[in-house]
Amino acid sequence: MIKFFKTAEDKRMTRIEGFENGCWVDLVNPTDDEVEDVCTLTGVPEEMLKAALDEEETARFERDDGNTLILVDTPIMRDTEDGDAYETIPMALIYNSRCVVTVSLRGNPVLGDFISNRIGVETEKPVFFLLNFMMGNAKKFLSGLRQIDKKSLRVQAELHRSMKNKELIQLLELENSLVYFSTSLSANLNVYNRMGKIPVVSENEDYKDLFDDMVIETRQAMEMCTIYRDILSGTMDAYASVISNNVNIVMKLLTVITIIITIPTLVASLWGMNVKVPFENLAGGFWIVLAISVIVTAVCSYFLIRATNSIRIRTPRQTRKRRRGN
Repeated sequence: MIKFFKTAEDKRMTRIEGFENGCWVDLVNPTDDEVEDVCTLTGVPEEMLKAALDEEETARFERDDGNTLILVDTPIMRDTEDGDAYETIPMALIYNSRCVVTVSLRGNPVLGDFISNRIGVETEKPVFFLLNFMMGNAKKFLSGLRQIDKKSLRVQAELHRSMKNKELIQLLELENSLVYFSTSLSANLNVYNRMGKIPVVSENEDYKDLFDDMVIETRQAMEMCTIYRDILSGTMDAYASVISNNVNIVMKLLTVITIIITIPTLVASLWGMNVKVPFENLAGGFWIVLAISVIVTAVCSYFLIRATNSIRIRTPRQTRKRRRGN
């Protein structure tokens, strides 16, 4: 899909019918024919226009024959069977002396803010346009990180009530989202550092201030991502230990029950053999054997449960205290 926009005299973004000098060309999941048309209209190489159409493309800064390409990663939300998850896709921002071109596989909320005039930009100032997009993109990363943190806390609260596979899978999805964010933010920052060295940014005070603010926002997003990822990783390890401990408790209980049940079975097997056994000629022999079985089972159960409960795992601190006491 191709859309053309241009800043009107009242500084508001307006959609236009066709290409004009100083306009903004927005491409969303374009076809090959649309790419060729834009290439002819704008003079941007086809390779630059198709750079963002590969989901695995890495962020980079490139200049070629008057065309400047800035490829960055942008956060998006996708629906899964286990709930919402975040990932990143590439966004190409290209400018030359004639226009600004943006290319992506999906619509971008920051560009949506440009179109709705919630963020004021001027298509005749491509660098100002790009810097505002990067600032908005950094804020979208921060917003996504806050949503991930809130969802993580909500899933952990549900896990405290009942530990289910669904909540654990959701935590894993959130951890994967943080990995995507961390990698993308690091790649974006490398691109921004290269962009900050071009004269049009470094020699213009207004652009330099906006650029510095954008870098600060990106670094803040990186720090938040690192903190949230470490916390979530530690939480996952803690829940793995809890699950393992619960399994050990269940296995211990099943082992005790199995041993206890084995005792009356053993007694019944001994008196069920086809040989001479005690009490076989007594009228109350069955009840005597049953009483013996109950008594032996009760005694063994008492000592077995007592021995099981006496097992304690000492922490290193407890071990040191015991040694000092001795």
